[in-house]
Amino acid sequence: MNIFSVAGIIATIALLLPILLLITMKLSLYRSFPALLSYYVIVFTYSVIIEGGFPISKEFRIFYGNLSNFLDGPLILLFLTYFSRTASFRKKLIILTACFVVFEIIVIATYGFNTQSATIILGPDMVLVTGLSILFFFQQVKLAVTNHKAIGKAIMIASILFAYVGYCFVYSAYYLFETPYKNDVHLIFYLINIISAITMAIGLSVEHKRVRQLIELLTARKELQEIYAKEESKTNSSAIEKMIFKFDQNS
Repeated sequence: MNIFSVAGIIATIALLLPILLLITMKLSLYRSFPALLSYYVIVFTYSVIIEGGFPISKEFRIFYGNLSNFLDGPLILLFLTYFSRTASFRKKLIILTACFVVFEIIVIATYGFNTQSATIILGPDMVLVTGLSILFFFQQVKLAVTNHKAIGKAIMIASILFAYVGYCFVYSAYYLFETPYKNDVHLIFYLINIISAITMAIGLSVEHKRVRQLIELLTARKELQEIYAKEESKTNSSAIEKMIFKFDQNS
């Protein structure tokens, strides 16, 4: 067993961590986290496949690799809506995701469901996600430093930003410059997945505490509505709503 095999196995195990945390901490159905769970399930499964975990044909491995590349952009773009601070910007991100899916359909219809289409799609995919990640990274880090809030979000977006900056390097070296040191590029790819997956796992653990507090506030609001009469409840729930909004937006 060489260093590439060891790195591949470690990367596969690391990719499993966010999946387990999303499920055990019951974040898998919260807001845009289903997109993140789907992303990691696909990437983890493909990592198992390329490490020889499943006895499958070469054709299916290529097919699944292309499918993974096609789903990569839309899933991450959907998850990035979680970092939007306004409803209008979140709506714009959803529209952008829909437009990107249309772009993918056009490319696949033109060139077919193959590696060429995946290569064409991955370029805009990485540019979009990297650009948005930079924007959200500075927003969340500012909140984390100045208000000591949104630390979980800051760690999660740092994980995505690190991963996509690394993927841009791997994409450029592998496809644009066609480096002869492909094994070294694969090793870098494994290291990127290891670091980003572990960082995401840490971010999920921190964010889970904030989400749990938010759910408790929502539960309190619901209980107030059930206990008090409508007129009296209207005043109390309005105050709770403001507190929830401020808490969730990290004002």
